[in-house]
Amino acid sequence: MKEAMLYSQRPEGVAECHLCHHRCAIRPGHAGICQVRENRDGTLYSLVYRKLIARHIDPIEKKPLFHFHPGSSSYSIATAGCNFRCIFCQNFSISQMPRDEKRIEGSDVAPEEIVADAKRLRCTTISYTYTEPTVFMEYAFDVGRLAHEAGIKNVWVSNGYMTPEALDLIAPYLDGINVDLKSFSAETYKRMMGAKLEGVLETLRLFRPRNIWLEVTTLVVPGMNDSEAELRQIAEFVASLGREVPWHVSRFHPDYQMDDRGATPVRTLERAVEIGKAAGLRYVYSGNVPGDRNEHTYCPSCGKRVIERMGFMIGRYDIENGACRSCHAPLDGVGL
Repeated sequence: MKEAMLYSQRPEGVAECHLCHHRCAIRPGHAGICQVRENRDGTLYSLVYRKLIARHIDPIEKKPLFHFHPGSSSYSIATAGCNFRCIFCQNFSISQMPRDEKRIEGSDVAPEEIVADAKRLRCTTISYTYTEPTVFMEYAFDVGRLAHEAGIKNVWVSNGYMTPEALDLIAPYLDGINVDLKSFSAETYKRMMGAKLEGVLETLRLFRPRNIWLEVTTLVVPGMNDSEAELRQIAEFVASLGREVPWHVSRFHPDYQMDDRGATPVRTLERAVEIGKAAGLRYVYSGNVPGDRNEHTYCPSCGKRVIERMGFMIGRYDIENGACRSCHAPLDGVGL
């Protein structure tokens, strides 16, 4: 255990957590919504510090981050727990473990070991992923600070529910992030995720002003968020953050508690890509459809294919010094 960051003590031993927009008021002997932050006699503790439940070497494209050091390897880590309750979660066995199974597992791994291992394996980045990195902030903060000292960049894959205070805390060590914008309906967020849409939108507006590279993903779920009207709302919001922000529209497959519908039709994703481009976005990608033409990156100026992809693998790469080799127009991103 480690004493939590970002909380305040209230009367009667209540600890108010300021890590995410739930802002849980936690009574002694109880845990917050994430189930990994517990009040013990008025002091809030992280129950997942140094409890690594997953670590893998992934292509950065798997996050997905398509405009952040394309083709590089990312040392990817997670602890158990999440502050959302998405009924279609693909990593539910670890994200929902503390809630569903009333237990927290993980190996004791020091931050120094993670950074040394990432450096030894020549990873460009450390990714905090698979579950929600906000809920293991203390661990992520210590790893991230050491990573920067070692010349390794940090990227998060997040639901975007962190508070401004939490973002200010991690921002000096956070280089890139992919945020899931799961819907543009407050009711859907409340019913399917157990959260509030406005908290996500508020946080999404904060990344680019802090010079953190941002990409956004929407898992397109049939019957939940796949109407043209809602996809247009999402696309227009992403465009309001910056036309250079890549938008990934990913194919849903039945999982966890949502097994009452089939996979997203590919035509729905194609229409979402068209909607994104009509909203003015420069880069719109389809996900979970290996071999689709919308996996590739095209130059916004001349239309030439500059990065060719098959799933998470990079093929042809026609970018030089951050610009299109054909027309020499600059491309948006980091480490292109």
